[in-house]
Amino acid sequence: MLIVLVSDAPVMAHATGETGGFVTGFRHPISGWDHVLAMVAVGLWGAQLGRPLIWALPVAFPMMMALGGFFGLIGFPLPGVEIGIAASAIVLGVMVLGAFRPPTWVAVMLVGAFAVFHGHAHGTELPAGQNGAIYSAGFVIATGLLHGVGIGIGELRHVPVGVPLVRAGGAMVALGGCWFLWGAVGG
Repeated sequence: MLIVLVSDAPVMAHATGETGGFVTGFRHPISGWDHVLAMVAVGLWGAQLGRPLIWALPVAFPMMMALGGFFGLIGFPLPGVEIGIAASAIVLGVMVLGAFRPPTWVAVMLVGAFAVFHGHAHGTELPAGQNGAIYSAGFVIATGLLHGVGIGIGELRHVPVGVPLVRAGGAMVALGGCWFLWGAVGG
């Protein structure tokens, strides 16, 4: 017992692993512009669409992303992950730019389908030795915060210059998505 108390190596390694797993998972969505733009766009679009989608989209995305993350963690193959992520930025950016208002179920399905690609990318990049559940909690929380940023920006639609600014944000997201798609297909 004294050895355990004196030697902090195993305890520190375990604590570092869990902490590191959370931090690594938290950093993953915010460390790549492809994830950042798409996740902010989810919030922007939700804010544009108003209730109930202002909350439904940012809830649907992390739920489906967690499913995709699980697939990535267990090694279930998902072809075209990078293309799906790039397409998510293009499509979501265009939705914000055009202020498109599809039926609720279409918006939720669209966001959910793209979330699976983002989650799979997160899941496959779990560092060895880190707890998958804690890692997943990190990337889900970071994603929720990015959606919150998008909602906050999207709420600018209530001020006179806000509507064109939000739509311009959608254009920037879509252009970023085109850039990512170019990179994903080997451009």
